[in-house]
Amino acid sequence: MTATMPSTVKLRLGTRRSPLAMAQAEEARERLCTAHGWGQDAIELVPVVATGDKIQDRPLADIGGKALWTRELDMWLAEGRIDAAVHSMKDVETIRPESLALAAILPRADIRDVLVGADSLAQIAKGARIGTSAPRRAAQMLRARPDCEVVGIRGNVATRLAKLEAGEADVTLLAKAGLDRLGEQGIGRPLDPQDWLPAPQQGAIGLECNAADARTRDWLQAIDHAESRAAIEAERALLLALGGTCHSPVAALTTHKDGALTLRAMLLSDDGSQCVEGKATFAADDTQAPARLARDLLGRAGPKIRALFGGTA
Repeated sequence: MTATMPSTVKLRLGTRRSPLAMAQAEEARERLCTAHGWGQDAIELVPVVATGDKIQDRPLADIGGKALWTRELDMWLAEGRIDAAVHSMKDVETIRPESLALAAILPRADIRDVLVGADSLAQIAKGARIGTSAPRRAAQMLRARPDCEVVGIRGNVATRLAKLEAGEADVTLLAKAGLDRLGEQGIGRPLDPQDWLPAPQQGAIGLECNAADARTRDWLQAIDHAESRAAIEAERALLLALGGTCHSPVAALTTHKDGALTLRAMLLSDDGSQCVEGKATFAADDTQAPARLARDLLGRAGPKIRALFGGTA
C-alpha cells in the first residue's frame, strides 16, 4: 500500500556516520521508498557521531557497553531532530527506553563470522595474535585455539583490516553481513555457523522511532520482516533472561523450520576454558521459551561462566 508523503516533509533517518552504518541506512531508505512508492528525496539520512565511534583505544565493555552506539541517536529522537534511527541490532541494548518502539526489523543478512588472515581455525599459526575486542569471539577462539593470544583491536572494518596489515595482529574476525554491505565479499573465509556460533542478532538491521509517533511507526512497519523479527526477539529474550553484559561471551543461532524456531545458544568463560551449550525448539509466539533455555544454560554453567551473567537459574 502506497503512503502519501507530503512534499514539504522529509522522513529523517538517523544513523551513525561510519561507512557500514551509512550503507545500512541506505538499505533502509531504499526499502522504505520501494514499499511506499516514494522518491529517494522523501527520506533524509542524518549522520550522528556516536560515542563508540569517537573512542577507539579501549574495549566497549570497559567504557559503557552497547549504549555508546545508541546514546546520541536516542537523544536526537527524544529531541525531535530525527524521526527514526537505524541500528545494527547486535549493538542495541536488550533493555530499551519505554518511549521508543522497535518498529521494523529488515530481512536478516548473512549471520556468519569471517576469519581474516588464515584459511581455517586449524591453519592459524601456533601462537598467533588474534585481533578482537569482542568477548564472544575471544572466548570462542581461545576455546578452539588455546595456544593463541588475543589482542584488542577496535574500529570500523577498514580500520581493523589496516591494523591487521600493519602487523598489530595476525588474524581477525569480521561479520560477513557487514563485509557484504560494504561490497567486500571477497575478504576472508566464512566460518560455518553450526561450528562457530555467531553473535546474537548478528546480521540484522532495526529501525526505531518514538513510540508515540504513530505516523512514523506505521511507515516503518511496512518493511518489517516477520521471520527476522521472530528470530531477533527470541535472541533478545534469551539475552534478557541471561542478564549478560558486554563482558559476557554468548553466542546464538536461530533457525526456522515449519513455522517453528530452534534457538541454539552457547555461554563461555572469558578464557574459553568453560562452555555450556543448549537448544530449544518452540513456536514463534512462545515468548517464554528463550527464558527457559537461559535458565537451563545457567543451571548447567560452571562458576567462571555464572560470574559473567546476572540471570538466575
